Amino acid sequence: MREGDCLTGSWTNWCFTSTVLWEVGLGRPGDHLKICPQGSTCCSQEMEEKYSLQSKDDFKSVVSEQCNHLQAVFASRYKKFDEFFKELLENAEKSLNDMFVKTYGHLYMQNSELFKDLFVELKRYYVVGNVNLEEMLNDFWARLLERMFRLVNSQYHFTDEYLECVSKYTEQLKPFGDVPRKLKLQVTRAFVAARTFAQGLAVAGDVVNKVSVVNPTAQCSHALLKMIYCSHCRGLVTVKPCYNYCSNIMRGCLANQGDLDFEWNNFIDAMLMVAERLEGPFNIESVMDPIDVKISDAIMNMQDNSVQVSQKVFQGCGPPKPLPAGRISRSISESAFSARFRPHHPEERPTTAAGTSLDRLVTDVKEKLKQAKKFWSSLPSNVCNDERMAAGNGNEDDCWNGKGKSRYLFAVTGNGLANQGNNPEVQVDTSKPDILILRQIMALRVMTSKMKNAYNGNDVDFFDNSDESSGEGSGSGCEYQQCPSEFDYNATDHAGKSANEKADSAGVRPGAQAYLLTAFCILFLVMQREWR
Repeated sequence: MREGDCLTGSWTNWCFTSTVLWEVGLGRPGDHLKICPQGSTCCSQEMEEKYSLQSKDDFKSVVSEQCNHLQAVFASRYKKFDEFFKELLENAEKSLNDMFVKTYGHLYMQNSELFKDLFVELKRYYVVGNVNLEEMLNDFWARLLERMFRLVNSQYHFTDEYLECVSKYTEQLKPFGDVPRKLKLQVTRAFVAARTFAQGLAVAGDVVNKVSVVNPTAQCSHALLKMIYCSHCRGLVTVKPCYNYCSNIMRGCLANQGDLDFEWNNFIDAMLMVAERLEGPFNIESVMDPIDVKISDAIMNMQDNSVQVSQKVFQGCGPPKPLPAGRISRSISESAFSARFRPHHPEERPTTAAGTSLDRLVTDVKEKLKQAKKFWSSLPSNVCNDERMAAGNGNEDDCWNGKGKSRYLFAVTGNGLANQGNNPEVQVDTSKPDILILRQIMALRVMTSKMKNAYNGNDVDFFDNSDESSGEGSGSGCEYQQCPSEFDYNATDHAGKSANEKADSAGVRPGAQAYLLTAFCILFLVMQREWR
């Protein structure tokens, strides 16, 4: 005997619930019931209340299962990408250090902090984001020129002021050839794309995690009870709800989630665009793997052109002061700079970062992103496809339609809040969008904008907001001081959009536009205050 089964065929019926056994009379009228049909019933009022709680738990459980799977996909891919990028940086730094130690030995060790600082800043950009990559790389080449200039002119004494003058000629003289310009472009685009893509995975997981927690309204709760358990009170324990009946209830109960679909799909499309860049010209692996050789090429170019560079600097900054005779020979012997780098052979350095490659990671994520499109508009159907919630689509005559075992006759309503005005099963207040959903729509819209910037090779401004973090967990698996989706961002719309366009871009039909515009304004002011 299963809990909740109603037994017939004797003077009394017995209905079993979680822990309580009630005895009720056979064919008892249901006028004491508040939600279930008031015909002949074997349910007491207390049983109906128990069933109401159980129906809400069942609904939350099925929705949570659907969302948790998607959230786990994004969390695991974020973790893998994050692990890959960090290990890629570590491998690149180790490779550079090993090569330079073998080539220059003690001379490199004396100047190794310059290269360590480069990787510290690259890591800081990826983790925190508040690094201007172009300025940082310009500073690296300026400092490298100062060190190199001293080494190739070791017979002279240079003051700090003189070296500042030397650094001003970096752009004009191009002592390192075209390597700094090319590397700056490659590093900036690759790091922006890599970091933004990883943040996008984290934000997606965070949105799914927040939205997966559903709290049914009173009207939704009534509809769920009527759909899932009222049939038990009629003795129809094995009869499942009609599929279209379930669909209408789910579209009413998940109306706000349906409004995520438009912005969610835009976000997925933007992620796929950046993924294409990561596979092509913005591939961070192809930039970082040979970075030691690229820097070595720049150094060799400086060596080859050291005489011409020095002469032009002496003309612009003035003749330097020679070192005393006794110190010249010692200085030259200590800074002999004649070593040269070995040729680079890519086949000698297979990718080992996180045991995979960027191409494999991106290929996997692209497939998952494509599967995630239209997730929110498909959620009601996916919930009803669960055998615990409804009968199969082909079983249209022998299913529970809310009143009895018969065909369900009403048409299925559309997705989203604005389409619920004519929902025959759930009363939905279409004038009051959910604030949590509006926040997620805005988060997706902002992240989509950043994705488009990254796709175009533009830097994305992320500002660490850790001191003002609310302390809420994002569920995205991020391991830093705070989760990436908590970064500050500018939530203003693009200039020139009409009110209708703004409402449409939030996935909302015209019927709710006026309210939503007001709601977005209020929400923006609230979020601004929080971000400060």
